[in-house]
Amino acid sequence: MNYARFINARSAARKPSPIRVMGETWADITNRAPKSLISLAAGYPNPNMFPFKSAVITVENGTSIRLGEELMKEALQYSSSSGVPKLLSWLKQLQIKLHNPPTIHYPPSQGQMDICITSGCQEGLSKIFEMLIDPGDNILLNEPVYATTIQALLPLGCNIINVPSDRHGIIPDSLTEILCKWKQGDSKDPKKKSPKFLYTVPNGNNPTGNSLTGDRKKEIYELARKYDFLIVEDDPYYFLQFNKPWEPTFLSMDVDGRVIRADTFSKILSSGLRVGFITGPKPLIDRIVLHMQVSTLHPCTLSQFMMLQLLQQWGEEGFLAHVHRVTDFYRDQRDAMLAAADKWLTGLAEWNVPIAGMFLWVKIKGIPNVEQLIKEEALKKEVLMVPGNSFYINSSAPSPYFRACYSWVSPEKMDVAFQRLAQLIKENL
Repeated sequence: MNYARFINARSAARKPSPIRVMGETWADITNRAPKSLISLAAGYPNPNMFPFKSAVITVENGTSIRLGEELMKEALQYSSSSGVPKLLSWLKQLQIKLHNPPTIHYPPSQGQMDICITSGCQEGLSKIFEMLIDPGDNILLNEPVYATTIQALLPLGCNIINVPSDRHGIIPDSLTEILCKWKQGDSKDPKKKSPKFLYTVPNGNNPTGNSLTGDRKKEIYELARKYDFLIVEDDPYYFLQFNKPWEPTFLSMDVDGRVIRADTFSKILSSGLRVGFITGPKPLIDRIVLHMQVSTLHPCTLSQFMMLQLLQQWGEEGFLAHVHRVTDFYRDQRDAMLAAADKWLTGLAEWNVPIAGMFLWVKIKGIPNVEQLIKEEALKKEVLMVPGNSFYINSSAPSPYFRACYSWVSPEKMDVAFQRLAQLIKENL
């Protein structure tokens, strides 16, 4: 893989921060050094001055994790830009267990699998975009798409090309038709540059709830090889797949080192602790870490230690057992929303059954633009949902869709909400 073709000039110009590099070296030396060593190097605050001394955190089943005084000092201090080493090691083993990436043992320069921890996967995605995109670059995605992704991309000046999709995700034939317009490789004319990457949410896409099938992923990956583009696999709902076995990931197919995968603990452990992780070829992960050195410095150390203590207590099997409990809950929530939709919206709207994630994407029949109905009239009836036009690049275009999230409210409230909505639809037909 010629990674230099994908990295923009701004990212290529990044150099390691001497202080960050020396800081990690100092920490390693200090841990191994004799007590006689006198260090006047690291500009770290004295942890004895931190007011937080210890913590005991209760977790499910009444068990707890404890951060004693010495561990708390470490958790409150600066740490490595790529993440706390022990947590990185745990996550690498998890990725190997779940995805078994072909690139595990590749040479580093040839795309060896690497990983870094980020402040939620949204930070990682933003840094991926800022690493890859030059103004005028062509990128591929499938609308509708998470609104924050649109807002992260638009200021970078790229040309966003929508790939048609259906309830099974991106349609490979449609992607092929788009790609045939470009010659392979680069071009001096920006408008003729072949696409740099495909961005996709393969499971439980926000807002549609659609999921890519394994067969389609294989076809798409082969197209990525043929036309030499990267795949950004944003998979926040990977652990919320309702059918078993789970579909294979792009990372599991990646024989070239062309997949950058974003994962997060937000949906299964905590959204507020902001712990995500990016997996991909080492030359690209290194660029992301260099960006972190001069922006956030590193992800929150305390959040990482909380996660590490919990994951070490559970082990991989305990973690996956928790994931399955969470998945069971969201499957029941989905079923409750589907029951409410069947009861009140049959004949008035249509929808597909999501097999992952937190969202139901509903098309109201007979009303080409539901924005006012959803944003204003439904709100007056004390029902809050998101109109579909929020998830398109052209957000002013009319849309008959809305997104309903089933993660939070009770089945009883879902029923009441859709009853009120059904009455509003009838009044507006």
